[in-house]
Amino acid sequence: MKKLFLFTAIIAFAVTTSNAQGVSFGAKAGLNLAGLNGDDADDLDGRTAFHVGGVANIGISELFSVQPELIFSMQGSEADDVTLQLDYVNLPIFADFQIADGLSLQGGPQVGFNINAQAEFDGETMDLEDNETLDLGFGAGAQYRLPDLGLFFQARYVIGFSDVISDVDAKNSVASISVGWFFN
Repeated sequence: MKKLFLFTAIIAFAVTTSNAQGVSFGAKAGLNLAGLNGDDADDLDGRTAFHVGGVANIGISELFSVQPELIFSMQGSEADDVTLQLDYVNLPIFADFQIADGLSLQGGPQVGFNINAQAEFDGETMDLEDNETLDLGFGAGAQYRLPDLGLFFQARYVIGFSDVISDVDAKNSVASISVGWFFN
């Protein structure tokens, strides 16, 4: 029920801001190089996966905009013969500062909602029951938008502040590269 309410609120926000000047909508997809950081995650390797989602860019001034996104993101880690699969719906809300024609630096908070938590061991998959639903983090990166084409490229790093499993010191860490297109 909470997920339905959140989704409805995000759609309502998008519809109400679509009438503002300087608003662009788009889509993006890319590669995640995900892992876990913390005292209990030292022996874990990263997990290579993907992300896909929608983007809005709300122009505030000529050089500054706010860029909220709604992203499905596959994260987690691996160790020997165990794969930890953590899937999230992430909502980053980044400030976007243009530093050159088409090039901007971005940064801001990200809220993630865990929608799937599984461990795969010796070909068997089991659901994790002690996973945390909410993941809070902060991200930074760069975006290059090709003038007049709508095509854009991103490189980002997001570090989590929340443990992904109850009573385990392990937080998300995701480097990502993306390609996308603004429709308008």
